Amino acid sequence: MQGMDLSVPVRVKPGASRARVGGRHDGPHGPALVVAVTAPPVDGRATEAARRALAGALGVRPASVSLRLGAAGRDKLFLIEDAPGALAETVRALMHGPGSP
Repeated sequence: MQGMDLSVPVRVKPGASRARVGGRHDGPHGPALVVAVTAPPVDGRATEAARRALAGALGVRPASVSLRLGAAGRDKLFLIEDAPGALAETVRALMHGPGSP
């Protein structure tokens, strides 16, 4: 069974003391998932680290996650191709924490 494409707004926090995926930020693309990465915001390193961290947190292959908007800023829009149906619920859970609406 084939999934559908899912857009995930992300707020990247580069230069964090440790990598972490979770939390919510109200950004220009709507409610965004916060992705903290240890990589610096230089030469796209933080964006690449965020792409890989997002894939890991959602349990999808990094190759299925691509950047659609926001290459130069902290607010980004990633596209997950062929995403399983329950993935949107996983994103919401990461944004709000367990048990949140």
